[in-house]
Amino acid sequence: MFQPEIEKMRRDELIQLQNKRLKNVIERVYHAVPFYREKFDQLKIHPDRFKGIGELDRLPFTTKSDLREHYPFGLFAAEMEEVVRLHASSGTKGKPTLVGYTQRDLEYWSEVCARAIITAGGRIGDRFHNAYGYGLFTGGLGMHYGAERLGLTIIPASGGNRLRQAMLVEDLQPRGIAGTPSFILSLGEAMIQAGKDPRTSSLEYGIFGAEPWTEELRRELEEMWDIHAVDIYGLSEVIGPGVAVECWQAKEGLHIAEDHFLVEVIDPDTLEPVPEGVLGELVFTTLTKEAMPVIRYRTGDLASIHRDPCRCGRTHARMSRVKGRMDDMLIIRGVNMFPSEVEACLLSQPELAPHYQLVVEKEGALDRLIVEVEMAQEFASAVEGDLQGGDEKRETLRGELLEKLQSTLNLKCELQLLPPQTLPRSQGKAVRIVDRRKR
Repeated sequence: MFQPEIEKMRRDELIQLQNKRLKNVIERVYHAVPFYREKFDQLKIHPDRFKGIGELDRLPFTTKSDLREHYPFGLFAAEMEEVVRLHASSGTKGKPTLVGYTQRDLEYWSEVCARAIITAGGRIGDRFHNAYGYGLFTGGLGMHYGAERLGLTIIPASGGNRLRQAMLVEDLQPRGIAGTPSFILSLGEAMIQAGKDPRTSSLEYGIFGAEPWTEELRRELEEMWDIHAVDIYGLSEVIGPGVAVECWQAKEGLHIAEDHFLVEVIDPDTLEPVPEGVLGELVFTTLTKEAMPVIRYRTGDLASIHRDPCRCGRTHARMSRVKGRMDDMLIIRGVNMFPSEVEACLLSQPELAPHYQLVVEKEGALDRLIVEVEMAQEFASAVEGDLQGGDEKRETLRGELLEKLQSTLNLKCELQLLPPQTLPRSQGKAVRIVDRRKR
């Protein structure tokens, strides 16, 4: 462990630390952020009388729209001369969400990312290939400074350019790699097409995140690369990557850095807390952020948490893999569904490649869902070479898949089995949904 005295802390000691830090952050935002002071005054909450975690449910929620409405600096709790870094979301749905960091914020961020790398299987002395994008996106620089905090040899490859990255992996022989799961899958595919076997590379572990992915895709990645593939979670509004990460020993939930982030899970409709182990919306309160703390931030991510200690020895709460973002949920003919549900069905079929898209169109007054998925190279070649039974094999697979999808989604859809290399490959985050209803 990177910080065993923290990562194995007893629950009563951890709660005591969280209480102290929560009171400090309430004091900070009350006096420095007019938005929070107004909210607290309306609710008759004053820092001097706030008693800590026991009164957490009295505090107001913060939403992404609050961040956008106070763009760019309205939620900052530090003077601008103290802010040494700015990051932002892509802003694809309007104004980006802008976040700031003081020097101390960057030190804490490096700390949780360093902790994440060790939890994932990293060791001092590793060479570490970082395929997350660098820039306003937090992924690249977050993992970069975490690796440097550990003294690793960092290879700042960033995203894109699969052939060049394949060469770097082969020549520089990193032990660890980080990136979006869809891009690392595409990277391995590029190596195979070049006549190389990713399983013979030097890689032993991979840290994958920034997009929802399934257990089925984990198996694909681990089989393709012969590595431990672990999930990492973070979002720029809270800090960036490093909020939570799986351990390589168990891979049974992501360990949340509870000394820095207070977690809740709520019903997104009633806003009431849900029982431990029940799926709901993740809500985070930052406990150590200076530049832009957030109070009860509604992430839009759907997951569950449990607090039993892990067999790796860590005692912090663990969150499940994110099922999906509320923003990514599709409503088709009144049925709610997530891309991850489709992915789990598709990747359970060995005849299919792990590349797919969901296309939603209007058909008159009704919605039409088309699942496009590539056939695996071996199956496609076998079907193509079988003049007698190739079409029958393809149609049998199509029928089985449609039945499985309908049973899983409770929704009729169309299915297109595409030749290999048909769909666009990820250069960063995968584009899983093409919603033509919005045009």
